[in-house]
Amino acid sequence: MPSHDIATVADLEALYAKPAGASVAKELDYLHPHYRAFVEASPFCLLSTMNDKGGDCSPRGDAPGFVQILDERTLLLPDRRGNNRIDSLRNIIADARVGLLFLIPGVNETLRVSGTATVSTDPDLIARCMVQGKAPTTVLVIRIRSVFFQCARALLRSHLWSPDAQIPREALPSTGTIVATLSQNAIDGETYDRELPERLRNGLY
Repeated sequence: MPSHDIATVADLEALYAKPAGASVAKELDYLHPHYRAFVEASPFCLLSTMNDKGGDCSPRGDAPGFVQILDERTLLLPDRRGNNRIDSLRNIIADARVGLLFLIPGVNETLRVSGTATVSTDPDLIARCMVQGKAPTTVLVIRIRSVFFQCARALLRSHLWSPDAQIPREALPSTGTIVATLSQNAIDGETYDRELPERLRNGLY
């Protein structure tokens, strides 16, 4: 059987038209004021990192502007309370390369940022990122190497913001069902589901 895998960049580029115009002009190595507006309006982003298993991706969210702009080449991303796996932070210690994808509800364009990050406990940076009197344990200091907007096609095709596309949570297995099954019932799923809403409310910060 012949292989249909693309093995070289040259073979890959032969399949696609050469990017031009806006596709090239939109990429910068700093945060232009227009791109700054996207970061300041975004309540949610995806953080990508690398580990020995491959790529990793983790959601991050808070009030709009939770990713702070230190300067046109530096972002601050606080590490809020979570499950304490600290996967992304472990990955960054080993490999500083990161990516961010910013989403804004109702806006179909996204903003892509690539760069490197360090995990910081600088008291001044921690203080900048306090919410409701609660400080993050660490702050990611992200140094921008590339930033550009992604066009609207993916979100238009997915109808992500359309109310008609919303799926009832009950249509999928509950988190308690998942952890009970995967732990072979060492974790009680009904208890997990019952206690989860209060645990989330009390553990946001």
